[in-house]
Order: sequence, then C-alpha cells, then structure tokens
Amino acid sequence: MSDATFTFRVDEALKAEFASAARAHDRTGAQLLRDFMRHYVAQQQETQEYDAWLMAKVEQSRASAEVGHLVPADDVEARFAARRAATRARLEKSG
Repeated sequence: MSDATFTFRVDEALKAEFASAARAHDRTGAQLLRDFMRHYVAQQQETQEYDAWLMAKVEQSRASAEVGHLVPADDVEARFAARRAATRARLEKSG
C-alpha cells in the first residue's frame, strides 16, 4: 500500500495543543490522525452494516405481518406483565 499526503488547514493554537498532547503520550500527530481515521472508517462501516441488518429485519417483519403472522396486543401485554412480575420477584428475593 502506498502512502498519500493528506493536507488541511487548522488553527495554529489547536495544532500546537494537539502536537503537545500527542507527545505527552509518545505519539506523533500523524499517528493519532491515522488511528482516528481508521477508527472513523470502521465505525462508519459498522453503522452501515447495522443499518442494513435493521432494514432487513424491518422488511422481514412487514412481510410477516402482511401475511397475517401477528400477535394480538393483549397477548403481548400479558407476556410482558408476567416477565415484569418474575423480574420483580427475583429482585425482591435477592434484595
């Protein structure tokens, strides 16, 4: 992989503070900026992957609902009321 130069303008005071902070951790500004860029790219990829996964799940759920695979609201409420009660009982027993 070949290296490329990345040039941008920044306030002189910020540049000096950044260089000083980098030196305090035995790093150069360039090392920290490369680390930041790698982290940012990875974070964006993770976000895109999650968004794609979520959209697929939403579409799957819509398709399921359209063919009638639904759970009545009263059943959902009853299930979660039971779960809340069980959780409260465990908390009271341990607390």
